[in-house]
Amino acid sequence: MNVELGVNGIRLGSALPMVFIGGPCVIESADHALLTAGALAEITKKAGIPFVYKSSYDKANRSSLSSWRGIGIHEGLAILQKVKKEIGVPVLTDFHTAAEAATAAEVVDILQVPAFLCRQTDILAAAGATGKVVNVKKGQFMAPHDMKNALEKVRQAGNERVTLTERGTFFGYNSLVVDMTSLAVMASDGTPVIFDAGHSVQRPGGLGHSSGGARGMIPALARAAVAVGVAGVFLETHPDPDHAPCDGPNMWPLDKLGELLDSLKRLDEAVKGR
Repeated sequence: MNVELGVNGIRLGSALPMVFIGGPCVIESADHALLTAGALAEITKKAGIPFVYKSSYDKANRSSLSSWRGIGIHEGLAILQKVKKEIGVPVLTDFHTAAEAATAAEVVDILQVPAFLCRQTDILAAAGATGKVVNVKKGQFMAPHDMKNALEKVRQAGNERVTLTERGTFFGYNSLVVDMTSLAVMASDGTPVIFDAGHSVQRPGGLGHSSGGARGMIPALARAAVAVGVAGVFLETHPDPDHAPCDGPNMWPLDKLGELLDSLKRLDEAVKGR
């Protein structure tokens, strides 16, 4: 049985049309967020793909202390609230401590548990207790079949509204590889599974002081994942990724997104018989 989840007017499930989750890695300013979210809303509307806006108020897992983390929870959530109200789309953000979950849940539609924190019981339980949809990113160190334990921790908090996201597995130093069978393994009980096409090409710490990435490989991996039959594609995007303050090498240029989404939608329709 395929689980279907409702997220502020959007339906998310493995047998449903794919959802796109995207936006800049971190919130840079209100003007930047509204401009980017507005552009993404237009691009996804034209492509006919349901859209959830993603951006983070804090990135607590940066490579270096000198790396910019973000604008903080209070200003960040206020900006995400503006995006919801003015652009009219659901929003997602990640959080890094159990204490943040309830505060973030007052604004966002989907709470995201970062990959490095996917085993942290208190964080998973706190996210589940909010009642919001919880997206747990599979750790780079985790086997797909072991993610059932993360799911159970959220569900034990009384919340069945959970999705899992694949974002690559460690392969040597500073490299990730994607096992496409993991998408099927994690979806085997009906859980909606999302593929993070950007972080899957990341090279953690590959630039010494920050992470590198192979942006040109994003379309190949995204197409492969959609061909497996995922519920959605997660891809950070930016108007000028080469000058973004965070994760630029694995963000997709905003002006090239429409073409990529068109090809993914055609694949999604073929795979799901629509």
